[in-house]
Amino acid sequence: MTTQKSFKRLVRARMEKTGESYTSARASLLAAGEPRATEGPALTMSDEAIRRRTGRGWEEWFDLLDEWGATDRSHTDAARWLLEEQGTGGWNAQSIVVSYERARGLRAVGEHADGFTVTASKTVAVPVDRLYEAFVDERLRQRWLPESELRERTATKPKGARFDWGDDGTRVVVGFEAKGEDKSTASLAHEKLPDAEEAERMKAFWRERVGVLKEVLEP
Repeated sequence: MTTQKSFKRLVRARMEKTGESYTSARASLLAAGEPRATEGPALTMSDEAIRRRTGRGWEEWFDLLDEWGATDRSHTDAARWLLEEQGTGGWNAQSIVVSYERARGLRAVGEHADGFTVTASKTVAVPVDRLYEAFVDERLRQRWLPESELRERTATKPKGARFDWGDDGTRVVVGFEAKGEDKSTASLAHEKLPDAEEAERMKAFWRERVGVLKEVLEP
């Protein structure tokens, strides 16, 4: 398949995603430069790492997906094709498709099928049980997350907890890991956010809040 046909397919994919005219979509892609794989946040791992895991680098995988017509296919279809026709393991297939969709402008960083996800983590000089309680005990949580919109769904002490966030359908998942007797880490993911703007807002919010959590818990 020619490079020109591949580029036209990228233009059509952008039109469907953004509602732009062909001319506007084409101009946007041209302004962004040739749509090739590059190192950066769009990729789920380095070129060296993906080559080590699969025997091919990003450019080779992206060329294969372009030739197959991945911009016109669903995420599930592309992952299945990699698994069944290219012999790529399930996790690697998902990673390749996500990186491809990001690099081709079909998916933003942090975007998933059910919305955007943002993450935050913090290591605190307290035992893991204490860090766990700071999330699941409402009285303790109020000290660093006042007027909290968290509502507990499930919790497994001291490994993790899942919460609903307000009434917007988003969820917060937190995992806890001991780093010794007196140090532990909380890793948080806020899932199903509706758009990139809300994702950026909540990313800043959680980074600020886990900073306060550390200040409150450490003596």
